[in-house]
Amino acid sequence: MTKTKADAPLYHKLKDRILELIESGQYRPGDRLPTEYELCKQFEVSRTTVRQALHHLKLEGHIEQTQGKGTFVASSKIQQPLSSYISFDDYMKRLGLSGETKVLEFAVVPATAQLAKMLHIAETDPLFKLIRMRYVDRTPLKYSITYIPWKVAPGLAVEDIQGSLYDVFRGKYGHQLSKCVDWIEPILTDDQYGEYLEVAVGAPALMVRSVTYDTAGMPLEHSQEIFRGDRSKFVLERDLQSPSAKYTGLLPDPWQHEPDGDV
Repeated sequence: MTKTKADAPLYHKLKDRILELIESGQYRPGDRLPTEYELCKQFEVSRTTVRQALHHLKLEGHIEQTQGKGTFVASSKIQQPLSSYISFDDYMKRLGLSGETKVLEFAVVPATAQLAKMLHIAETDPLFKLIRMRYVDRTPLKYSITYIPWKVAPGLAVEDIQGSLYDVFRGKYGHQLSKCVDWIEPILTDDQYGEYLEVAVGAPALMVRSVTYDTAGMPLEHSQEIFRGDRSKFVLERDLQSPSAKYTGLLPDPWQHEPDGDV
C-alpha cells in the first residue's frame, strides 16, 4: 500500500511544515531558525524528530547549520534554464550574482573508444580535455569536464576557454550550432567531487552529461558537469502549442552499456 502524507513519518511532516514557512517567506534567506528546543515546544515533538527534520532540510540545501551559531535559512537555489542557452557569466550577471571560472586542467589527450564513438572520431584521435570549476559568489556550484575534438577547434588556446565555448565555436571557428542533448541524473558525491564542490561525501548532486551538435549533425563537444544539489535546480519550459512539435523517440544513452570511467 502506498503511504499517504498522513502516514508519513513525523519528522517528514515537520520538515514539510518548516519548508512551507521558508517558501512562504516567513523565514527568509539568512534568517536564523528557532533552536531545537524551541522547535520541540512549538510543534510538540521530540528532539530526535526535530534533528531528523533539520538533517533532511540541510541535505536538500534549504538550511545551513553553523556550530555555535545556530541554524539559518540557506540562499535560494540557482535555477538553471534548460530550454535556452546563455553563458554562465552572463546568466550570473542577470541574477545579480558574481560568477567565476577556474581552469583546473587544459591538455590534449587521445580519444578513448567511448569518446571516439560519441564524438564521431577515430579512437586515439586528439581531444582537448578541459576541467573547470564554476563558482557563484565564491561558492562552488559545479565541476565540469569537457572534451573537444582537435579537428573541431584546432589551436584552441587558454584565453579561449575562460568564457563561453559556444561563443568560441561560433566566432573563432565558424560553427553553426544546432542543438545540445542533455542527460540528467541524481548522484551522491564521492571523495573527488566532494572535495571540489566543498560538500560532504554522499551529499546529493546532479550530473548533467551533454553532447553539442552543429547544423550538419557533427558533435562539437561532450561535457560532464556535477552540480551541487543544495545550490542547483533546473527548469524546462515546454512549447505545447507548436504544431511542429513531434516525439522523435527515446534517444539512446551513450553510457547505458559502458563501464564507468572518466568521460
